[in-house]
Order: sequence, then C-alpha cells, then structure tokens
Amino acid sequence: MYEYLSGTIAEVKPGYIVVDINGVGYKVLSPTPYAYQAGQEAKVYVEQIFSENNGFTLYGFESRMAKGLFLKLLSVSGIGPKSALAIMAAEDSDSLAEAIEQGEVKYLTRFPGVGKKTASQIVLDLRGKLGDYVQRLDQTETGESINPSLHDALLALLALGYTKKEVDRITPSLAKLELDSADLYIKKGLSLLLKK
Repeated sequence: MYEYLSGTIAEVKPGYIVVDINGVGYKVLSPTPYAYQAGQEAKVYVEQIFSENNGFTLYGFESRMAKGLFLKLLSVSGIGPKSALAIMAAEDSDSLAEAIEQGEVKYLTRFPGVGKKTASQIVLDLRGKLGDYVQRLDQTETGESINPSLHDALLALLALGYTKKEVDRITPSLAKLELDSADLYIKKGLSLLLKK
C-alpha cells in the first residue's frame, strides 16, 4: 500500500524508528534503526504487513533495493518478517546475496531463527534471483568505471564458479591490462586464479 514515508525522524529506538509526518508519528520496524538520526529529514522505503497477532506493521528500509531484498526473503517458505529483519540486520545485502549465490548453507544458519532446512530453502528459492543485490562489478574499488570487455570477463569468471572474493582479488591486476577482448581477460584471469 505505501511505497515510502518522507518526514522527520522523531525517535530512534532498538528495532524501530518513528517517522513524523505532519504531526503524525509512524512506528517503523527497521533492520538498521541506528542508520538514522533523530531530527533528520529522511525518506524511508516501507512495506506494510498484516498479521493476526500484531495487525498492521510497517517495515522500513534505507533504499528501495533493501526493501526488495526483504521481500525476496519473505517469499521463502519458513521466513517471516521477524526472521527477514534479523537476517538483514546481521549482514549487508552484498554479503548476504553472495552467500546465497554460492549456496553457503552453513553460513546462512548463523542467522537467528534460520536452521539448516530453512537455509537450504533460502538457497533453493533465491539462488540466481539476486543479481540486483550483488555489488556492481562495473566499478573498481576506487569507483572508476572498468571497460566492457573486463566487465564481461569478470561475470564469466563468476559463472565458472569462482567466488566474488576470488574475482575481486584479481580485478585490480586485470584492470591494469589493456587487452582487446573479454576472452583474453578471461584467460589472464584464469591464470591469476590458478596461481597459488
């Protein structure tokens, strides 16, 4: 029903914030309440969810992308709003998405309320569907754009099964090279990855 609330952060509490809009305070549960400061003007992306016990509850996020990740987690059988918030509070979306893409079930079980069965379900339901939440590969760590051939090569290395951490390690070395095609970058990347 609501896409976002835009107003003044009236209160910041453990687990939630209060957004004041024209004198009305909206209590919004958040995985990162301390990302906000009382008195600041903010746009909070919200999702309204109804439950038998609590009625209508607002869940709020710093970005549309974070809200999207929350909704993806909710789509998994066995994950409710409380568990989804706990997962998002404990991990940045980039690391979480990478863990799911890599099928790291054991890693996912460290979140509150997530057992092995639920972790496996998260991987089963969301693997391959979180591309928008993985850190963009079209920028180097310094924020500079990288060329399209290198970008394609990095994506290809991930598709071959190398982890993002492994690919990130060799990206600066590859970025220094001026090769003519993605194929050449892939070959050079593989040789770097295979070095011990």
